[in-house]
Amino acid sequence: MNHIWIMLIGALVASSCSLVGCFLVLRKMSMIGDAISHAILPGIVIAFLLSGTRDSFVMMIGAAVIGIITVFLIQMFQNNGVQSDASIGVVFTALFAGGVVLVSLFTRQVDLDLDCVLYGEIAYAPWDTFIINGLELGPKAVWIVGSIFLLNILVIGLFYKQFKLCSFDPAMAAALGIPVVFFHYLLMSLVSLTTVSSFESVGAILVVGMIIVPAATAYLLTDRLFNMIIYSMIAGIVSAILGYYFAYLMDASIAGCMIMVAGFLFLITLIASPKHGVLFKKWRRKKLVI
Repeated sequence: MNHIWIMLIGALVASSCSLVGCFLVLRKMSMIGDAISHAILPGIVIAFLLSGTRDSFVMMIGAAVIGIITVFLIQMFQNNGVQSDASIGVVFTALFAGGVVLVSLFTRQVDLDLDCVLYGEIAYAPWDTFIINGLELGPKAVWIVGSIFLLNILVIGLFYKQFKLCSFDPAMAAALGIPVVFFHYLLMSLVSLTTVSSFESVGAILVVGMIIVPAATAYLLTDRLFNMIIYSMIAGIVSAILGYYFAYLMDASIAGCMIMVAGFLFLITLIASPKHGVLFKKWRRKKLVI
């Protein structure tokens, strides 16, 4: 049964991350997930210091708040002339360093090291179950990540046209009266919640990989956003299932194998994609020459 839970958790994480990852790829903000996954460290430590508990829900709230602050700071720096990649680098390294200092100062006697708060292990997720009145309802990760996945579908489904226009042509969206800044922060909030809800159970590497790689793979397959979202989710789910299968056979890291499969799918797509693949481009150039 644990095998099924692990694959289900991996598929939910992949689907949720792929959904928001498509918009990040289109906006050339792919590494925002990596920035959030590191910048939330001070939020986790502050939540622990204020509450005195290592309860997952309390820490997730603290992490989510800092995640949104991270997005706000990055956008503020960009609006003041700092390049996008530099803004991301400055904010997440500064916040991460602040979190490391807080850990070293206030949590030396507590099991709150960097591995504990930043890197989960999906193999252990099925053992952390959700229990109500003595009734075991399955792993907490399934409920938490599944809830965020449904939230992402609901919000993006309701405002699909607005998100689409803001991603492709923000100037036109503003001219049509669409609040571009609001939808930017709404999307970044979804990214923050998705990252925070997933990384504790499955690890930062898997979350960041699933945000970027499946979406980048889908980007090479189609020029339509809706199709890109569907292809991205399919690529993520296939990566999660096959990755776990290979990890089980080789007794290797589950998260690592999942992202390796995702990278392999990306490589195949990069070479053989009928729209943007290397082979297709070479064939088209030869055809033009002839």
